[in-house]
Amino acid sequence: MTSALYPTRLPCGNRVLDLAHTHVMGILNVTPDSFSDGGRFSQRDAALRHAEAMVVAGATLIDVGGESTRPGARVVSPLEELERIAPVVELINRELDVIISVDTSTPAVIRETARLGAGLINDVRSLRRDGALDAAAATGLPVCLMHMRGEPGDMQDNPHYQDLMAEVSAFLLERMQQCAAVGIPNERIILDPGFGFAKSLQHNLSLFKHMEGLHALGRPLLVGVSRKSMIGQALGRPVAERLYGGLALAALAMVKGARILRVHDVAETIDVVRMIAAVESAE
Repeated sequence: MTSALYPTRLPCGNRVLDLAHTHVMGILNVTPDSFSDGGRFSQRDAALRHAEAMVVAGATLIDVGGESTRPGARVVSPLEELERIAPVVELINRELDVIISVDTSTPAVIRETARLGAGLINDVRSLRRDGALDAAAATGLPVCLMHMRGEPGDMQDNPHYQDLMAEVSAFLLERMQQCAAVGIPNERIILDPGFGFAKSLQHNLSLFKHMEGLHALGRPLLVGVSRKSMIGQALGRPVAERLYGGLALAALAMVKGARILRVHDVAETIDVVRMIAAVESAE
């Protein structure tokens, strides 16, 4: 596995993430329209139970999202997103010992969830919404910057690249520079290649194959491919039958040096991580 080129201690609010090894981030969508589990965890008690089950299974982080970013998803208002996310973040922070990641691009949500106990901002738009950079900087929390072109509603409209790896790297570097300009240092940044966002199947496969090239940016990588269409297209599987393909990609991502795996199927992915770690630590 690729050795880390960065300090491994990442403060996340009142908790610390040790990036010397790979972590599993459990997905908690409190939305009615997410592609895989929309509507299942929109009630607070159900959300807490699911978060607890993922923590018991071994998740180090819980990623709470209140706006679906699947292709063609509708934009929700800041108030609607906040009403979905804030109570769940507050509840998880009170009841569970876990780092809470908030999957949001909205400045008001960034600020309020940080106040309620979030430890990481995970933004598919890389803090490009008006006010998001300043809001993130004010929290003092680490941020995950993801590569995407356009918006979820149009990102899959014939995506095209002259040099995929170079363009993804250049985008992420530019966003890191924008973060630095408002006081978010590189030490607080995680990078996400953005699988499934403004990319065809061949783009996704090529990006995954050459993912190690992103280590040149000097930041830990988060990989989120769980149940995504790249698995469905490659294997001819519907959403409900993408577990094994997802586990194969989780193993490959870990070997390629990913430090956070964002997944729906936590227990199964934890087994992958532990098995690889056992082999890697052997004499």
